[in-house]
Amino acid sequence: MGLLAGILLAYYFKPSPQLVFELFFFAFCAFVIAYFVSKKNVANLIYFGLTTYFLAFGIGVTTQIIHTNSYQESNYIHSKNIFEKSHLVFVTVREKLRSSNYNDRYIAIVNQIDDSIKTGRILLNVRKDSLVPPFEIGTHLQINANLYESGSAKNPNQFDYGKYLEGKQIYAQLYADASDIKTGSLIEKDVWYYTSRLRTKIIRNLEKSNFNTAELNVAIALILGQQQDISPEIIRDYQFAGAVHILSVSGLHIGFILLFVTFLLKPFPNTRRGSLIKLIIILVSLSSFGLIAGLAPSVLRSVTMFSFVAIGMYLRRSTNIFHTLLVSMLLILLFEPSFLFDVGFQLSYIALFFILWLQPLLAQLWSPKNRIAKYFWDILTVSFAAQIGAFPLSIYYFHQFPGLFFVTNLVIIPFLSVIMALGVLVMVLAAFDYVPLFLAKSLEWSIFILNKIINSIATLEQFIIQGIPFNWQLLLSVYLLIIATVIWFKKPSFNRLALALISVIIFQITYFETHWSIQNQRELVIFNANKNSLIAERNGENVTLYANDSLLGTTPKNKTLSAYLMGNFSHLTFKKSLGNLVYFNGNKILIVDSSDVYPTTIRPDILALTQSPKINLERLLQTMNPKMVVADASNYKTIQKLWKATCLKEKIPYHATGEKGFYRLNEK
Repeated sequence: MGLLAGILLAYYFKPSPQLVFELFFFAFCAFVIAYFVSKKNVANLIYFGLTTYFLAFGIGVTTQIIHTNSYQESNYIHSKNIFEKSHLVFVTVREKLRSSNYNDRYIAIVNQIDDSIKTGRILLNVRKDSLVPPFEIGTHLQINANLYESGSAKNPNQFDYGKYLEGKQIYAQLYADASDIKTGSLIEKDVWYYTSRLRTKIIRNLEKSNFNTAELNVAIALILGQQQDISPEIIRDYQFAGAVHILSVSGLHIGFILLFVTFLLKPFPNTRRGSLIKLIIILVSLSSFGLIAGLAPSVLRSVTMFSFVAIGMYLRRSTNIFHTLLVSMLLILLFEPSFLFDVGFQLSYIALFFILWLQPLLAQLWSPKNRIAKYFWDILTVSFAAQIGAFPLSIYYFHQFPGLFFVTNLVIIPFLSVIMALGVLVMVLAAFDYVPLFLAKSLEWSIFILNKIINSIATLEQFIIQGIPFNWQLLLSVYLLIIATVIWFKKPSFNRLALALISVIIFQITYFETHWSIQNQRELVIFNANKNSLIAERNGENVTLYANDSLLGTTPKNKTLSAYLMGNFSHLTFKKSLGNLVYFNGNKILIVDSSDVYPTTIRPDILALTQSPKINLERLLQTMNPKMVVADASNYKTIQKLWKATCLKEKIPYHATGEKGFYRLNEK
């Protein structure tokens, strides 16, 4: 807990490195003193415990600071005028990401900017060109382009992509055409280069065996953890069916690899030397698989944990699986503290913890004598234990719940074991340029059937609960309720029942306080919406939408509005066509659009400009004298620059949603 608390404090409060290192030194000295004092007097053990916690806290803060690239003076984020003009940027391609509609996307390592040696990670966006093949991992590039800072979310309750990139130590993006890029003759041949080459070799050999593209992409995700080329439709089906976790390499996959390698090594003698050789081969196999799969958080967690399990098997000791889980988590966070804020890392650990903690309790509810019935009962209890643990966090991040998750797991888990065995065998053979046709076609048809099953379940959309509003207060209260209830069920007693009932009351208070707070809020929001204008007036849970006629018919599909409604526990009550005047809390908001038709005698408090109206803004400001000018993203950027200069000249505040994000007017 001390380590986690230290990482959280350093992440949110960003203390100065000098203060952090002084804190760590003081904690270490206190720990050493307490250790020697406690050896002489057992009564002082409490001080040793406190200083141990304090030292763990100091380690957490220190490791977060050390592993945050923005604290390094050589990081490009500290360069002067880095976002104000174009630069000559030298980078090395590190990772290929999923392409967008218009760009191929890469994570690249910065080596130099202009004449200065720099470091850091950057998101490289290269406009798609059919004549230019994708860049190979390790390729050195020289790019002449502008760097753009990864900004925050431009609309309320929207996914903050800039914050997400910051968690990945990426602080800027670079957009370039292929013509702006010069490819270096040298390739950096590190471990990332060789693992990428191996993946590419496997994929090319499977393509030569006429492996269907859709099934091949799913196979690469299942076995190698690479999801870049899976179609959005297939990912959507897996999400709706509650099976998207199998597309990410996790404990299920690594556990199978451990069993598979252990089976292959059975001929080795169980002598001390033979066991050591088996352990080394197992650890190398797991580590190699993790590297090939890209060392995602779930992969790292699984590889680290099962490595400890393998070491326990070698030492012939029964390992406490909870200790193994905790040690693997702490070890990962010691070297990659940013993983603590990764959604996959959080879901992976919480689901596995509940499987280990809750599944034995669920399994006791029924003890089938039939072996087949017991097999499926175990699958069902594991599925429910994982979902009970993960569903609050899943709803908090994704606001949806697949109601048929247990049906999906009952059907696909037995089937997945066959696919995993077949897939690993085919991938290993493909790495050695040998792909038997009957094995490749067996794998292809297995995945085809798997996709059909998933699609059939996903089409039952009436069982998919979407748009669930959920905040962090409800998240904590639900977890408190779940944990207290499980503790009571494990060993019923009056005190534990009281704790469970108190947690119910806390959940109810949190729920009603959230809704009471929402009911007492009034606000008007001008959204940052491209091409269309979008204004919402919220009175408690009721929202009135003002928008263009073309947008009013598609409001259920509007992601900006849906995110706002979910984030504020609200629902759309009225939809109105966007006119010239909106009144809110005594404020007059005049809306001027491309029609250039508006009342000239009014004196508005706020002037809202949309759809690039052809007006003389200086004359309009002098005539109407508004207190604020707001321009949404439907206006041309060139015109907005002129408006900004005009407002600056007239000393009137100017708010461009494309630059500053949405504009909110609260009730006074």
